[in-house]
Amino acid sequence: MSTHSNNPLRDKDGNPLIERYTPNERSNHWITAICFIVLTVSGLAMFHPATAWMAVFLGGGQWTRILHPFFGILMFVSFALLVVRFWHHNRFEQGDKQWLKQFDDVVNNREDRLPRVGRYNAGQKVLFYVLILCMVGLLLSGIVIWRAYFAFYFPIEVVRFAALLHAFCAFVIICSIVVHIYAGIWVKGSIGAMVRGTVTYGWARKHHPRWFEEVARNANKPRD
Repeated sequence: MSTHSNNPLRDKDGNPLIERYTPNERSNHWITAICFIVLTVSGLAMFHPATAWMAVFLGGGQWTRILHPFFGILMFVSFALLVVRFWHHNRFEQGDKQWLKQFDDVVNNREDRLPRVGRYNAGQKVLFYVLILCMVGLLLSGIVIWRAYFAFYFPIEVVRFAALLHAFCAFVIICSIVVHIYAGIWVKGSIGAMVRGTVTYGWARKHHPRWFEEVARNANKPRD
C-alpha cells in the first residue's frame, strides 16, 4: 500500500490536499445542521395542519412541542460557536461589492472575470450575516412564545408579534439554507470539504485564489 494513502493531506493517488476545515469545525457545523433539520420538521409540524403529519418523526405532537425549543437553544449555541470560529473570515473586504455586482458571472461560472476571492466569497458572507440575524430573531421570539416557561410574562400582543417574527425568520433561514445546500452541490468539492475537511489544490486555486496563496505561503515558511 502506498504511504500516501495514510497521509490525511493527500488523496488516494498521492495528490496533495489542503485542510479547509478541522475536525472540530466540521463537528460544529454538522451539529448545527442536524438541529436545523429537527427544528424545520418540528416547526412545520406545528405551523399548519397540512404539515402536522411531520410530528410523527419526533414521536407525536406533544413531544414535538416539548423538543422544538430545546433543540432551538442547542442550535443557537452551536451556531454561535461557528460565528466565533469564522467571524474574522467573513469581514467584508475590497472586491466583495464588485463580486456581488458581477453575480451574472458567478452563476455562469465565469470566475476568471471576478475579483480574487479569499477564504469566503461575498455571497457566502451575505449568507453568514443573514443567518446571524435570523438566529437572533428566532431565539428572542422563541423565548417570548415559549408557553411552558416565558410566554405568560408578556402581553398577548407581544406574544402574537413574536409568533409572526418567529415564522418570518424561520422562512428566511429555510430559504437561505436551501440556497446554501444548492451552492454546495453546484460548486463540486464544497460538500466534500465539510465531510472530509480537505480540498484539492485545483479547487482552492479556482474558487478561492487569495486563500490558496495565503495557505501556500504559510506552508512554505521555514519552521523553527
